[in-house]
Amino acid sequence: MLAYLDCFSGISGDMSLGAMVHLGVPVDWLKHEIARLPLDGFDITAQKVAANGIAATHIDVLVEESHHYRHYGHIRDLIGGSPLPEAVKTRSLAIFDRIATAEAAIHDVAKEKVHFHEVGSMDTIVDVVGTCLSVSYLNIDTLAASPLTLGSGFVTCQHGVLPVPAPATLEILKGVPVLQCREAQELVTPTGAAIAAELAGGFGPMPGMKIEGIGYGAGTRKLKSRPNVLRVLLGQSVESAGDPAFEKLVMVECCIDDMNPELFGYLMERLFSAGALDVCWVPVYMKKNRPGTMIQALCEAWDRDALAGIIFQESTSLGVRFHDVYRQALEREAGTVQTELGEVTVKRVTGQDGRVRIIPEYEACKAIAQDRKVSLRTVYETVLRATGSK
Repeated sequence: MLAYLDCFSGISGDMSLGAMVHLGVPVDWLKHEIARLPLDGFDITAQKVAANGIAATHIDVLVEESHHYRHYGHIRDLIGGSPLPEAVKTRSLAIFDRIATAEAAIHDVAKEKVHFHEVGSMDTIVDVVGTCLSVSYLNIDTLAASPLTLGSGFVTCQHGVLPVPAPATLEILKGVPVLQCREAQELVTPTGAAIAAELAGGFGPMPGMKIEGIGYGAGTRKLKSRPNVLRVLLGQSVESAGDPAFEKLVMVECCIDDMNPELFGYLMERLFSAGALDVCWVPVYMKKNRPGTMIQALCEAWDRDALAGIIFQESTSLGVRFHDVYRQALEREAGTVQTELGEVTVKRVTGQDGRVRIIPEYEACKAIAQDRKVSLRTVYETVLRATGSK
């Protein structure tokens, strides 16, 4: 299952948990599971609210403790020693580790000595563990997020008045795409930042997906420019929702107008040897009306950087572009056909109507043509006659 965090109003721990409950995670189940931690005196309530007319869920964690702060080591032992599922413990500990690492850097102390304040209270533990439990409950195996929208102004906390985004929040969000708006509010909390940074495998536009559920988790602040909610979309990725032959690939491309044409052949060979699924040259006109060549290399996502490196090494390009593309391929399998010229390697391609088409392999036909001293066209025609194809 794929989940997408749409963080147009930022993200916090209670907003994350609220969106999950809105998607169908039972509150009673959450309370039962979180009670497996050695924690006493808490309750979880879910309230239906309206944010700018949007029905959303607001989560309240009611606790008996007051100003009970914990060290990082205490939280780590509390979660790590619990009987919660291993996946839930791993995710929860990783989130708190991100917060501890950021706090240690900001306050220049060893991570083990970080003294949590707001994020060490019981309600934050419930938010984090509850969100990780929800990920498992909803069978979410892939999670992505939009760039996180940050607020501005100042916030008062245990350390006094701090700028928004808070220093710990920014430290956690190193490497994460962010945007800033004019709302003089803290839209992304350290807890929300750590949840997004740890659980999201990537940040960007909404991925191709078949939406099956939408959850809105409400925050407590009233915003002037937007509803204060976190929207979570749940569904199947395009690849798994449709035709199994419909696959997500990456196109690596650039345009060149100052390269010796003799070098293009070798560049193509290297791209194919590095995993390119297809390579083509497209004539284009570039700036100042110069004729040029667009290089396009189709590949799996994990081969993208290798292909880009080859383009930089073997061409005069100063930069490459890449974007996701979707390919629908017909079912095919390799085979051989017995002909009067001998055995020939072919592809058997099954169309959407179930009919099978035979396509001779070029290199095999070329070798026979050279060996038998006949034209390549003759070899092709012989294969097609042998298979009854046209």
